[in-house]
Amino acid sequence: MPEPRWTIVIPYFNEEQWLPATLASLSAQTLRPFRVVLVDNGSTDGTTTLARQWADAQRGIETSLLIQPVPGQVHALNMGITAATTEFIAICDADTIYPPHYLEAASRHLDAAPASTIGFIAHDTGPSPRSIWERLGRGLYTYIIPNLLTHQAHGGGYAHLFRTAPYKASGGYDPALWPYVLKDHELVNRLWKQGRIAYATDLWVQPSPRRADRKGVRWTLGERILYHATTPGLKDWFFYRYMAPRFAARGQKDTVLRQQSWALAEK
Repeated sequence: MPEPRWTIVIPYFNEEQWLPATLASLSAQTLRPFRVVLVDNGSTDGTTTLARQWADAQRGIETSLLIQPVPGQVHALNMGITAATTEFIAICDADTIYPPHYLEAASRHLDAAPASTIGFIAHDTGPSPRSIWERLGRGLYTYIIPNLLTHQAHGGGYAHLFRTAPYKASGGYDPALWPYVLKDHELVNRLWKQGRIAYATDLWVQPSPRRADRKGVRWTLGERILYHATTPGLKDWFFYRYMAPRFAARGQKDTVLRQQSWALAEK
């Protein structure tokens, strides 16, 4: 079997309800081989037991289970990215479904793209990804929106598909660079300094419905409008001079992601 070209990094914290479906979607990938790096960020439930059981049952998937005791997804991501040595890297979330063609399609797009294209970001989709409306939406966010609003993130951090070298060269997820929420948007600002980020209509993921409640990790409407309005040359100012002190004042550090409102609602 050839050497894997992909490493998938999945950080998790108390995800026993969601992680099995995510891992099952990775088992169904048409591409082999690849690596999966799972990083436990201090789980107190049965997630790690489930992760080990899944890892032991895989064929054609090399697995590593790491432990990051420092609270915060950014620390777990940093550890997982550091462990990646393959040509490509995919960042996945523990509550997201990835279609069977995900890695195969991403490989095809990256192989066909010039070296100046450092990666792709997949689209969010709902329960009917092949519906006409979902396909139209993906077309809009592949061919039109990214060209109008360039140097911005038009997909989540759980849908990153990149060449590993420029991803690491950007600094990746690093609490010393950005310890706040919306870290995927800030990272995309740094990634654009390494090269072009692209989109493709057949690259999509299905996030869990729990993402509808994002009160603790949101920016205000005015801040979001300013994000879209600032030119690429002003993006550093926007994040480091404008947003960073506001997030700090509001207590919106990365650790707020550990406050799982959906779990509280079930109690």
